Amino acid sequence: MPSFSNKILLWYKVKRVNLYLRRMNEMIPVNLRSFKQKARYHKKTFRKFLTKLEKQPPKKIEIITAQVEKEVWKEIDCLSCANCCKTMTPTFTNTDIKRIAAHFKQTPDAFKKQWLKKDRIGDWLNKTEPCQFLNLKDNKCSIYEIRPADCSGFPHLPKRMKDFVHVHKQNIEYCPATYKMVEKMIKLEASPNPSKGGASQRTAPKVEK
Repeated sequence: MPSFSNKILLWYKVKRVNLYLRRMNEMIPVNLRSFKQKARYHKKTFRKFLTKLEKQPPKKIEIITAQVEKEVWKEIDCLSCANCCKTMTPTFTNTDIKRIAAHFKQTPDAFKKQWLKKDRIGDWLNKTEPCQFLNLKDNKCSIYEIRPADCSGFPHLPKRMKDFVHVHKQNIEYCPATYKMVEKMIKLEASPNPSKGGASQRTAPKVEK
């Protein structure tokens, strides 16, 4: 039978572990400098993992990614980051342009002339980064309700993993949420008993859609 002191020690250890787990799930502000350093260091490993995932997807991969995505959004606060708006550009569709131009009481041509440029393959992109509609004081989008479809879908975590692997390979360098999702999936794969933890069971670039 454990002594009183051992019971106290065990209680203290359990308390510390529980505190650590709570902190792991707390949403803390994104440190962009630290994120970019980690992304540069790990991008080769992460991309290799995503390639393997694309070629040999685990059973129930969509269920796994849905579970992981929920965990990611408990930890990542987009408003403390906005790196996508600062360093990337959406592709503006004709529907996007008409909708946003109407909001500013402009013609689509006037809106394009003021804010956009056409790239070599004919896509309409922002002329500058950060995005002209980003408020740099609070990282909020001034046209959030009518933003481009690319922006509203970014970073595409809920979508079919196999169809968006090529997008995630790019976004791990730009989006902490994408990085965190891949990081968690790698840890799950390395888990000694993945079935209990929900892990895999094996028997200015554009914002891409």
